[in-house]
Amino acid sequence: MVIEIPRGSFLKRGSTGQLDFISPLPCPFNYGSIPAYIGLEGDLLDAVVLGPRLALGTTLTAYAWGAIGVYDRGLYDDKLICSLTPISPWQQRGLLLFFSCYAQAKRLLNAFRGRRGRHGCAGWGDAAAAIAKATPRADVEWYGPSVPF
Repeated sequence: MVIEIPRGSFLKRGSTGQLDFISPLPCPFNYGSIPAYIGLEGDLLDAVVLGPRLALGTTLTAYAWGAIGVYDRGLYDDKLICSLTPISPWQQRGLLLFFSCYAQAKRLLNAFRGRRGRHGCAGWGDAAAAIAKATPRADVEWYGPSVPF
């Protein structure tokens, strides 16, 4: 995976490196993507990496312990939850709470931008199932997300 948003950053960048927006709150974890897969919403498969802050652009391998499903403007998107060590039930609950709040913040942001659709957190899921739903990038040409974020 490649880190796009280091833990503690206020800058929300997309998989192409373009600045999407400046957050009023720092990102509580490292956030990035899996360049080998395209998620269901047409962008690279998202990955959260727990642990200490990693620099922008860091490439690493970590175990995917699960996935959290999120709806943004009606588009479903899996976020792989990765770490070098097992995830505790407390961490899992915290991640679900974060993504529930994140989905509501995106609902407000998208309402301001005039973009409609369902927003919400679909809950915890299996990492292997999330990867199986994604498209291997080798199967298609990809030039960036097809939907503006």
